[in-house]
Amino acid sequence: MKIVLDAFGGDNAPVEIVKGGILALNNCSDLELIMVGKEEIISNLIKENNGDMSRIEIVNATEIIGMEEVPTTAIRKKRDSSLVKAFDTLMKREDVGAIVSAGSTGAVLTGAVLKVGRIKKVSRPALCPVLPKLTEKGGSVALIDCGANAECKPINLCHFALMGKIYAETYLGIENPRIALLNIGAEDHKGTALQQETYQLLKKMDINFVGNVEGRNMLEDTCDVIVSDGYSGNIALKSCEGIAIGLLSMIKNNIKNGNLKTKIGGLLVKDMFKDLKDNIGGYLKKGAAFLGVKKVVVKAHGSSKADTIEVAIIQAKTMAESGMIEKIQAGIEKENMQITED
Repeated sequence: MKIVLDAFGGDNAPVEIVKGGILALNNCSDLELIMVGKEEIISNLIKENNGDMSRIEIVNATEIIGMEEVPTTAIRKKRDSSLVKAFDTLMKREDVGAIVSAGSTGAVLTGAVLKVGRIKKVSRPALCPVLPKLTEKGGSVALIDCGANAECKPINLCHFALMGKIYAETYLGIENPRIALLNIGAEDHKGTALQQETYQLLKKMDINFVGNVEGRNMLEDTCDVIVSDGYSGNIALKSCEGIAIGLLSMIKNNIKNGNLKTKIGGLLVKDMFKDLKDNIGGYLKKGAAFLGVKKVVVKAHGSSKADTIEVAIIQAKTMAESGMIEKIQAGIEKENMQITED
């Protein structure tokens, strides 16, 4: 499996991106990478980190798309940027299964739509991160959309539900995943006209729809896929991330600055907190899949370090090998919803 890696996308590019690619290669014997960016710099970094050059191809690109640039303008004008050339490589070569980038979210999403294209009959692609269920049994919940579409129509959310269902089945390994609609209350009449109409449509679809879920119940074992417009989903996602990071930091500081009794207590539960931190941290490292386009696209965090890039690459490889794109296409065709977007 070959994955194309935008080596100059993200806050810590190219050093951490290249290191992450080498980590992924070391852990996956059947993986090959195509790193895109300034060739000489990438080549030197591979040598410095003892990378296997026989499994790495470099595509030279002289430009970089910055986080502050207008996505549509950057994608159209910066044709020799690492991101644009990475997308071009993805689409020109049949042996490449996916792309990973930690670059500008707007540019990655715009490039995916303009360069890769939507799956037939998908009204809009959507970002789908995976969050941990904070229960004794653990588990995962997929949130779709989390920022690609600030304003949505019911047809969009119905497509998100179908794509989320297939993603949960193929990537998360959940049989007959429970689908819920993010809303301000559990009752079917709650929310704006968007949520109310979407609720009625989801009830008629061939999915395991379990109703509304409130923000406070998102990480409980109430559902496996949460459907949302991108605006609400993004707020929910960042709220979860901020609370998780803040609580872990607060607990650590309280133990560190506490009295002897507090510090002894901290030592007694040290292993438990480490497991909790590792569990939450593992999910924060995962990239968000951009579902609804014709090839696998994984958006890694902009601040990604090497270990995060490694996770995103392996994530992309797993998705590409699962046949997820073809399954989404088949699922959309099968549902054949008699709804059109104006």
